[in-house]
Amino acid sequence: MNYRHSFHAGNSADVVKHSLLIALVRALQHKQSALTLIDTHAGCGLYDLGGEQARRTGESMQGVMRAFADTNPLLNDYRVAVQAVNAGAEPMLYPGSPQILAQLLRPQDVLILNEKHPEDVQALRSAMRGTSAAVHERDAYELWLAMLPPRTPRGVVVVDPPYEQTDERARITVALAAACRKWAHGVTVIWYPLKDRAAHLRWKAQLRKIGIAKFLSVEHWLYDGDQPGIYNGAGLFIVNPPYAFTQALPPLLEALRAALAPEGHRGAITTDWLGD
Repeated sequence: MNYRHSFHAGNSADVVKHSLLIALVRALQHKQSALTLIDTHAGCGLYDLGGEQARRTGESMQGVMRAFADTNPLLNDYRVAVQAVNAGAEPMLYPGSPQILAQLLRPQDVLILNEKHPEDVQALRSAMRGTSAAVHERDAYELWLAMLPPRTPRGVVVVDPPYEQTDERARITVALAAACRKWAHGVTVIWYPLKDRAAHLRWKAQLRKIGIAKFLSVEHWLYDGDQPGIYNGAGLFIVNPPYAFTQALPPLLEALRAALAPEGHRGAITTDWLGD
């Protein structure tokens, strides 16, 4: 499955991913010690919702636009993050994870971004100009392991690949196992699309074998039943989520489900602990 960021900016998966990422980093920032935030597949950093690629799919209409039309205050932090890169009331630009993470930085925090695609990394450098972010152009999995453990006491690694390669899930599994050996208490967030349920369950079974004690899966299913052959939603694996984050999660997930459910469907956002 090819999931280039620019074609899907601001869709329902982005709304869930970025809402949870904001909540996760803010929960970690309850402590004053510095954080290193690492985005291994950073993309362009900023996306034009009126651009040709975004308009080709039109997915933002079922994502960020729904979130902005909703009135639930639990989505305010997400809306503020999107509004920060827009001048008007309606979003015309969409901030990727790099821009959102940059907004969350405190003076003591560090942001490291990586993007291998040559055109996208140039766009990323332009989008992040004026921030303190360090931008790399390396293989994502090599950088992931090379940066661990970070120099700061705590941190978060965000792994958000386009799933263009057939071995993407296998590479993630191997890299995650190695990352946990190098940085056992680190927080890792892995985004994935939901399409083939059987294949996804097999991947989950492989990930369980790594033996991570605190391993949370959050999955947003758009439709009330499987829609074969199409995008059914997306999820996040979160390694070592902080307690404050997991405690605040249920009402936030319900707010997201209600805001993003397609016409005629209730949808679902489920959580599952994969650890022992």
